[in-house]
Amino acid sequence: MSEFVEERELGWDDQIENDGPDFTLLPAGDYDFVVTEFERQRHNGSEKLPPCNKAVVSLKFETPEGTTTVKHNLFLHTKTEGMLCAFFTAIGQRKKGEKLTMNWNSVVGSTGRAKLKVREWTNEKGELKQFNEVQKFYEPDESKPATVDYTPGSF
Repeated sequence: MSEFVEERELGWDDQIENDGPDFTLLPAGDYDFVVTEFERQRHNGSEKLPPCNKAVVSLKFETPEGTTTVKHNLFLHTKTEGMLCAFFTAIGQRKKGEKLTMNWNSVVGSTGRAKLKVREWTNEKGELKQFNEVQKFYEPDESKPATVDYTPGSF
């Protein structure tokens, strides 16, 4: 069981000790995820996309190789409507081709499947860094029966 620590601003002379969560870089591939967090934010605009609302969803991927959380931006704009549709289809709120009013209140706790890729960048010190990024969301496979982890005697 993890200990809950209240988030707060740190003072200049406060003691620190929390190294933060371990980061696991997963190999590119297909993985199941659970949505653990959702934030409403604003995109200020860029060359490719004008200012618009955006949802930042935290997707937790648990695998035998390790666990990682990927923050994924969902821009609320017609240019990116396909990605919104793919996300809501992946978490089971929508069937392909259907109209949907996005129900953000039920996003946290939803599960789905996505293709992760490994993205590389070079920081200001010239060091090569890598992180996982969602490349694609998958439709739920209705031909597969849902599996539930069950341990006798536990609820």
